[in-house]
Amino acid sequence: MRVILAEDSTLLREGLVRLLIEEGHEVLAAVGEAVSLLREVETNPPDIVVTDIRMPPTHSDEGLRAAIEIRKRWPEVGVLVLSQHVERNYAAQLLTSNAERVGYLLKDRVAQVEEFLDSMERVHAGGAAIDPEIVRQLVLRSTHSDPLGRLTPRERSVLEVLAQGHTNAAIAQTLHISLSAVEKNLNMIFEKLELSHTTGYSRRVLAVLRYLES
Repeated sequence: MRVILAEDSTLLREGLVRLLIEEGHEVLAAVGEAVSLLREVETNPPDIVVTDIRMPPTHSDEGLRAAIEIRKRWPEVGVLVLSQHVERNYAAQLLTSNAERVGYLLKDRVAQVEEFLDSMERVHAGGAAIDPEIVRQLVLRSTHSDPLGRLTPRERSVLEVLAQGHTNAAIAQTLHISLSAVEKNLNMIFEKLELSHTTGYSRRVLAVLRYLES
């Protein structure tokens, strides 16, 4: 996989470079601010970009805005955004327009190497990867007036796992239920969230993004 990294922390940036190279990936560039990120992508588009949200000069949302720009100009490039904390508005901006080739992870997830690499692979394959903690907070904050309020506890459990970007088989294994039970619950989720007529992988992530838009 050909990767471009954008992270203003030299220590984390160099650590990610070493990790990815050791795993057999090609790091095309590793930069510390958003302007350089866009320039590198324009010069040599990668398979995936991994970028922090907050970067110089203001350390607010430069990385997020660069990620959104990349998704608009180079839709074939996967984008995996890293954040120090759960930032609901930033997640909404990044994810609601298109739920393919995109990921949003907390930085703590990078330390869990296998999960981080798995998230990269899912984004590269055209899917999505949303940090479990982000999904958990979104689901727990829902009320009866929210779209998720119509779901049963089991449907919420299925939704929480599928929204992280996992396959039906992985959901069944995680929740210790049958594959047919997963499919049944998914159909009910899509129906209750008015996604029954939406096709493709994006429907799976849009199920939880309904809450982001509410």
